[in-house]
Amino acid sequence: MSKVRVKQTRSAINRDKSQKATLEALGLRKMNQVVEHESNPAIEGMIRKIQHLVQVERA
Repeated sequence: MSKVRVKQTRSAINRDKSQKATLEALGLRKMNQVVEHESNPAIEGMIRKIQHLVQVERA
């Protein structure tokens, strides 16, 4: 499987609870924090849900 690097580029302030929960589930807690995950359908769905808040780099 390929890896996906996700970086939080926008704030979670004034966002829906579900979007905040998705950021938390991905392990993103601070601005400009980067996490790496294995690419699978669950992770891809989470990324799609918060694509306006993050920057994605596929490896």
